[in-house]
Amino acid sequence: MSIQDTIRSQVTSHPVVLYMKGTPQFPQCGFSGAAVQILKAAGVRDIFSVNVLEDDAIRQGIKEYANWPTVPQLYVKGEFVGGADIMREMLESGELQKLLVA
Repeated sequence: MSIQDTIRSQVTSHPVVLYMKGTPQFPQCGFSGAAVQILKAAGVRDIFSVNVLEDDAIRQGIKEYANWPTVPQLYVKGEFVGGADIMREMLESGELQKLLVA
């Protein structure tokens, strides 16, 4: 299975997937920590997270998968949503909450 197949499987088999540096319990960068807090503020309790620091192939592959150069990256129901700044804007507008319950 290629790394792209692995990523595709992860994002399509879980409703909410966050590729981040570290874990939700112990984020390894400020943006990843902010992403976790945003998801919690939006009511998400079950976050499937992938620590990109544990696997260089995933770390590079996720950037190619979404054609998005940075981590964290949020996927909801298999679709790429964005990084921490986009998540924050969507939370403030109420759009993130709507996406998560749709």
